[in-house]
Amino acid sequence: MDSSSGIESNGRVPLSGVVADCVKRWFRDTLKEAKAGDINMQVLVGQMYYSGYGVPRDDHKGKIWLTRASRVRSSVWKVGDKHPGYNASDSDSDELKEGS
Repeated sequence: MDSSSGIESNGRVPLSGVVADCVKRWFRDTLKEAKAGDINMQVLVGQMYYSGYGVPRDDHKGKIWLTRASRVRSSVWKVGDKHPGYNASDSDSDELKEGS
């Protein structure tokens, strides 16, 4: 494997490299939408920063994005510490199960 490019000697890129690249691109695309004002993407960016998913972990930046989103959507804090992709409706359904 050529360590400088992440390409194996047979010309293939390891699956882990492909996945890492996809996650980084997902973060960049999500950040762009979050900056444009999409509340759901702001929550997702916050989750990504909190978990270090596609970006170096940064609790401070995660809190900034979740605070921004919470101005419109109060349920944001229920999912802030969840993995990317976990949304408030999931959290609400969990509460219903626990309270039953």
